[in-house]
Amino acid sequence: MSNQNPTPNKFGFTPEAENLNGRLAMLGFAALLFTELVTGQGVLHFFGLV
Repeated sequence: MSNQNPTPNKFGFTPEAENLNGRLAMLGFAALLFTELVTGQGVLHFFGLV
């Protein structure tokens, strides 16, 4: 008999979660750069925070 769990826990720092987090961060950064390129002002100025 094996003591391994047939359905491993998918919560926490799994490689899949880290890949998704990295991809979403890159997408958000690209959106910020695109917003700055289109409007000609920084994101904080665009939202009126500065």
